[in-house]
Amino acid sequence: MRILIAEDDRALGSFLQRGLEADGHRVRLVYDGGMAVAAFHQEPPDLTILDLNMPVMDGESVLAELRRMEGELPVLVLTARQEVDTRVRCLDLGADDLMTKPFSLHELRARCRALLRRKRETRLQLRAGDLELDRLDHTARRDGIPVVLTNKEFCLLEHLLLHRGYCVSRVELLDAVWNMEPAQTTNIVDVYINYLRRKLRDPAPGSLIRTVRGQGYMIPMDAELMQAKPATIATPDATNSALADAC
Repeated sequence: MRILIAEDDRALGSFLQRGLEADGHRVRLVYDGGMAVAAFHQEPPDLTILDLNMPVMDGESVLAELRRMEGELPVLVLTARQEVDTRVRCLDLGADDLMTKPFSLHELRARCRALLRRKRETRLQLRAGDLELDRLDHTARRDGIPVVLTNKEFCLLEHLLLHRGYCVSRVELLDAVWNMEPAQTTNIVDVYINYLRRKLRDPAPGSLIRTVRGQGYMIPMDAELMQAKPATIATPDATNSALADAC
């Protein structure tokens, strides 16, 4: 899932980012209210974690702006304020949940999962042909068979599925999955595409993950997607048994 964290305490923000990335989420961390609104506008997240005390725009102003832009995506507010009035204002402005500092990371992760489950319009299941991706449980299956993916492999596949039918450039994938500047010379995207193809039994040039020459990669819509299944690799015992039957 895509999570936006707006927290001006850089140490706390990094702590939250590491904890949520360990769960397999793609996390974008910003440090002031203006950056939060810009990041939300650029790519609406599945969940926003919003601190109230931030520079440029305070959290309550950011919350009001986010709700003006999008009324349904869940927002969890973090605050050190203990006043009931603050909580009431945040809930009235559209916050879905509120936690006071200090808090337990374990509880915050549980509340995030609850918010994501509650929002029915959130795309928790992504599919392409016989490929299924569960964004909340962080699992993948191909033709009903579980596929074990690393966090980066999962994030890469998730991003391609979220933009299904469109070519996603290597530059966009570097930024979205690895938070790397496009100026950095690396073939890490191509390396991980090969990892995915091997695990998904989709050998190059790929019918599921297709290369768009000179541009990037895409997963086509079902109407264009080839449904051919990989041939079963016969074991020596199976081969001998087949020869015996033939005789």
